[in-house]
Amino acid sequence: MLDASRVILGTHGQLHMDGVWQTNINKLEASVEIEKRELNLVGNEWKVHKNGAKKGTGTMTGYKVTSDMIKRGFTKFQIISKLDDPESYGHESVLLKNCMVDKIQLANWTAGEEVPEETGFTFEGFELLNPIVAN
Repeated sequence: MLDASRVILGTHGQLHMDGVWQTNINKLEASVEIEKRELNLVGNEWKVHKNGAKKGTGTMTGYKVTSDMIKRGFTKFQIISKLDDPESYGHESVLLKNCMVDKIQLANWTAGEEVPEETGFTFEGFELLNPIVAN
């Protein structure tokens, strides 16, 4: 039976960009999609698939605190995502390689409200640094 205390909450998640903890980020999404080639083979009534190219995309969301994203421009960077919860079986760290933003937000504000900063990006590879393994 599932021990509910082992379910991981994102509260203790961290995003490190080129080794610097981005404390203003409160949401990170990253995924890899594979292009599958559909093949029709003689003597086989099923379509089969061959793996093609992979594409990594993501979004980081948080509050605007500095002009760092504007100054960074479109230069490549690394992200380490750390997902941790004191009650979990451990923490998970994933390295996203050769990240590049899709667009740079120059202005997005409303009087009396916090200024959000959402940045879409692509990446060209990943490495699972620390997996979570149940005991």
